[in-house]
Amino acid sequence: MKLSVIIVNYNVQYFLENCLNSVYNSSAIIDFEVFVVDNNSVDGSLKMLAEKFPQTKVIANKNNRGFSVANNQAIKEAKGEYVLLLNPDTVVEENTFKVCCDFFDSHENAGGLGVKMLDGKGNFLPESKRGLPTPAVAFYKIFGVTNLFPKSEKFGQYHLGHLSKEENHQIEILSGAFMMMRKSVLDEIGLLDESFFMYGEDIDLSYRITQAGYANHYLADTQIIHYKGESTKKSSINYVFVFYRAMAIFAKKHFSNKNAQLFSTLINFAIYVRAGLAVLTRTIKHFLLPVIDAIVLGSGVFLFKEYYEENVKFISGGAYPDEVETYGIPIIICIYLLSQFFNGAFSIPTSFKKVLTGVLSGSALLLMVYSLLSEEYRFSRAIILFTVVFSIFSIPLFRCVLHLLKIRRFNIAKAQRIAIVGKQEELNRISSFIKKTLIEPEKIINVNAENEGNSDNSGFSARLYQLKDIIDIYDINEVIFCAKDLSSSQIIEQMSSIDKEDVDYKIAPPESLYIIGSNSIESSGEYYIMASDAIMKPVNQKNKRSLDLFLALFFLLFSPILFLFIDNKGNYFGNLFKILSGKVSFVGFYSSAKMKDISLKVKKGILNPTDLHDSFALNQENIEQLNFEYGRDYSIGKDLEIVFKNLKYLGR
Repeated sequence: MKLSVIIVNYNVQYFLENCLNSVYNSSAIIDFEVFVVDNNSVDGSLKMLAEKFPQTKVIANKNNRGFSVANNQAIKEAKGEYVLLLNPDTVVEENTFKVCCDFFDSHENAGGLGVKMLDGKGNFLPESKRGLPTPAVAFYKIFGVTNLFPKSEKFGQYHLGHLSKEENHQIEILSGAFMMMRKSVLDEIGLLDESFFMYGEDIDLSYRITQAGYANHYLADTQIIHYKGESTKKSSINYVFVFYRAMAIFAKKHFSNKNAQLFSTLINFAIYVRAGLAVLTRTIKHFLLPVIDAIVLGSGVFLFKEYYEENVKFISGGAYPDEVETYGIPIIICIYLLSQFFNGAFSIPTSFKKVLTGVLSGSALLLMVYSLLSEEYRFSRAIILFTVVFSIFSIPLFRCVLHLLKIRRFNIAKAQRIAIVGKQEELNRISSFIKKTLIEPEKIINVNAENEGNSDNSGFSARLYQLKDIIDIYDINEVIFCAKDLSSSQIIEQMSSIDKEDVDYKIAPPESLYIIGSNSIESSGEYYIMASDAIMKPVNQKNKRSLDLFLALFFLLFSPILFLFIDNKGNYFGNLFKILSGKVSFVGFYSSAKMKDISLKVKKGILNPTDLHDSFALNQENIEQLNFEYGRDYSIGKDLEIVFKNLKYLGR
C-alpha cells in the first residue's frame, strides 16, 4: 500500500462528500486507502458515507475526541508507506497524490510535505508554508508586524513571505489541512500529541520531524482547494483562546524554560488583548445601529417636544407632564427599535429595504398603539405625527450617511449572472436545481466543458478555454463547475488563472442536491441546498424564535378567552410551555421523509404549511411543494398567517 489518506470529520457532510469525490478520482493513479474518522457528527455524514463511499474505512466515535486523537486512531490502522492528514473541506487534483509520493520517493530525507493551497476564490493561502513560531516570530505575528512587512525575511517568517509560492521550498511547519508524512518517520518520532485538542498539533508534529533530522517541504507542483482557510477563524474569540493556548503548550514542550516562560507570558498577554478587542469590536458592531437609531429618533422627538411645548401648545404657560419624557418618548423609541429588529434592519449587512420596512412598520405600530390608549394617556397627537414623519426621513437618511462613510454599508444585492460549465445533461440538472432555490439569476450562460469536439456548439455560449472572455463579456459574478464533467485539476486551474476578485466559484458534485463553494477567505464556506432557503438564514432563525416567544406569552396571557376556541384543550398549555422552552415551534415542516433526507434543521411545529389548505385534497407531491415553498419564501408574516388561521389547532 502506497498511501493512507486520513480525514477527520465533524458535521461537514457536504464538504466531506465533495472532498471524497476528488480523492477517489485519483484512484487510478496510485494505490491508496481512505480512512474517515467521524467525531460524533449529527448531520447525516455516516449515512452519506455508507451510501456513497462504502469502500471508505470509517471509524465512528461516540463523542468529539478532537483532531489529534482522531487522526491517531486511523494512523494506528494505516498500512500505507505514506500517511496523509487531509481536511474534509478540501479538493485535491487528480495527480496530487502521485506528485507527492514521487517527490518522497526521490527525496529520501523528506519527512513531511505540504502543497500549494487556494481558498474558494482561487487565492493563494499563506498558511501553505510556515516557519517555526519562535517567541520573536510569534511577537511579530501577534502584534501585526508581519502584516506590515509580509515579504520580509525577518518579520514575515510566520508565513515565509520571502519565499515564492510558485517554487518548491524546504520549510519548517506544515499545515494540518494537507500534511503528508512517511509512516516510518511517524513510527520513529511518535504520533500526534493528544494534549492538543485542536490547533498546534501540526506545528508540534512538524517540529518533531525536523528535530529527528528529516526535512519538511512545500510543494508548488500541485495544488488543492482549502475552503476554510486559517484566516476564516480569527474573528472567533474561541479561536483566539484555543489557538494561542496551543502555542503555549508547544513552547512549554519544546523551548528552554526561559524561552518557554517568555513565550507563555507573551501568549497570555496576546490572548487577553485579542479577546478583549474581539469582545469590544463585536459589541460595538452589533449595538452601533440600534444606538444610532435611538439617538437620532430620540433627539428629534425630544427637540420637537421642547419647541412645540414652548411655542405652540403652552404659549400662555404650562408644560407636558414629566411622564412624557420619562415614559412616553422612551416607549416610542422602543417601538421603533423592536420593529427594526424584527424586520432585520440591524442585521449585518442589511438592506435599505429592510430599514425602510422597519420604520414604516414601527410607524404603523405606533399609530395603532396610540389609537388604542385611553384618552387620559394620549399626551399629544402632534408629537406622534411628527415622530412618524421624522422617522421615515431621518433613520433611512442616517443609514445612507453610514453607508457613504463606509461605517456600516448596505448589502446591495448584485444581480447574479451565472456561468455553468459542464456538459448538456449536467447543465440541465443544475439549471433546474437553481430554479428551485432562492437564487433568481439575471442571466445563465452555458459553457461547454470540452475544449474540442463537434463544431456544433448548440446550447452553449462558449467552450472552456473561452471562460475568461465569457466572464468579461457578460459580467459574470458566479461560476459553477460540474464536477461530473470536469476534473479537479481543470477546476482548480480555472480558479487560479482567472484573476477576478468579484467572481465566486462553486462546484456541483454529481448526483447531489447541493452546490458547494466559498465567497471569500473571510467566509467559512457555503452551499446551496434544496431545503436551506430563507428559513435557514440566521436572521430568520432569530426572528422565528423571537416570534415564538412573543406569541406563546401572548396566548398564555389571553388563555381565558382563547381556551374556549381550542379543539384539544388538554395539550394547549403543554404546547405553549414546549415552545417557551425551545423544544418545538408554532410552525414547522409537515413530516416528510424527503425533507428529512436533506437535513432540515428546523424545530418540529405544532402547525405546518398544509394547515392553510384542505389536507384531504393534498397528495405527497403537493405536501412536498408546500414544505419547499414555506422554507424558500419564509417570513414572519407567513407564520402569523398560519397561526391565526388555525388557532383552534394549538392544542394538537
